[in-house]
Formats: sequence, structure tokens, C-alpha cells
Amino acid sequence: MQPFVALLRHEFLLEWRQRNALGGILLYVVSTVFVAYITFKVVPPLAWIAIYWVIMLFAGTNAVAKSFMQLSAGRMLYYYSTVHPLQLVAAKLLYNTLLLWTIHLLTALVLSVLVGNPVQDMPWFLFTGAVGILGFSGILTLVSAIAQKASNQSTLMAILSFPVLIPVLVLVIKLSKQALDGLDRSLGYESLGSLLAINALVVAVALLLFPYLWKD
Repeated sequence: MQPFVALLRHEFLLEWRQRNALGGILLYVVSTVFVAYITFKVVPPLAWIAIYWVIMLFAGTNAVAKSFMQLSAGRMLYYYSTVHPLQLVAAKLLYNTLLLWTIHLLTALVLSVLVGNPVQDMPWFLFTGAVGILGFSGILTLVSAIAQKASNQSTLMAILSFPVLIPVLVLVIKLSKQALDGLDRSLGYESLGSLLAINALVVAVALLLFPYLWKD
């Protein structure tokens, strides 16, 4: 556990040293919500959900894209000689999940303050959103590791990640609409189970495939 904790601490230190990147993501969240506010004045409930997940999709992609793509060849070689690949990818997964959960809560707060909050079951919305974001984190972290091997990294990141994110987006938007309408939570258990299964599969694939990417 000691190398894992050290890697996780290193991720937080890197983010603190590169605060401009995090500030850019936060500015994107606030500016997008503000544009929606001055455009709609009163945002329709379904548009609220759409705006929320559009923000999360693009902010999450930008936040996690740098996970591996910012690593130089020298740093990758250093990691290769000092830590196990599973320790590295697990630390990246956990850090990216915590970062996206923070953006998740911030986006919900900013939307609620500026344009109001039409969601009738907010705890269920936040919980199911957090489960969906776990899938976001796993997919984007793995795609970032794959794109790091290519020359045109940003383009490859967008091309590879969006089709894989579609099943997670479909399920989490369905659960968000349920929370919006205040329906009984039991009606969403099937979708939530499917979402958890996808998350488990994504994390398992990331843990299984990353050692092979690591060797390459």
C-alpha cells in the first residue's frame, strides 16, 4: 500500500502545482452554466439535465485526459522501474474519480444557484450521478493510457472515449430523469444494477489491460 499512497499523494501534488488546469475546468463549468442562464432565464427541467451531463462529459474528458498524456517518457521509465503497474493505474483511477466527483458536486451547486434546481429527489440524483461518474473515470483513464502511446493524443482521446461512454451516459441520464420527476427509487434499481455492472467491467478491463500497455 505504501507505493499506492505515495502515487496518490503525488497526483494531488501535481494538481496543486498545475492549478491553472483545474481553474480552467472550473471556469468552463461556471461559464457554461452562466451562458445557459442568460439564454433561458428559466431553464426547462429536461434542459437542466442535458446541460448538466454535457458539462460533465466535456469537463470530465478534459480533466482526465492529462492523466497519462502529461507524463514524459522519462517519468514513465521511472515509474516502470519503481512501481507495479496495478499500483499506478489504481492510483490514477482513484484520483480521477475523486476529481470528477468534485466537479459533479460543483456543477450541481452552480446550476442550482444560477438557474434553480428542478430535481425533486436530489440525493438520488447525486448518488446515481456519482455511480455513473465512476464509469466515466474508468473509461477515460484507460483511454488516456492508450492515447498516450499515439502522436495525436487529444484527437484519439475524443474518438476513442465518446463511443465507449454512450452506454454509461444512456443509463445515468435515465436515472437522472427519474430523480428529476421524483419517481420511486425502486423503478431505477435495474438501471442502477446495469450501471454498476458496466463500472465493474470497465475497472476490471483497465486493471487487466494496463500492464500490457505498460510493457509497450
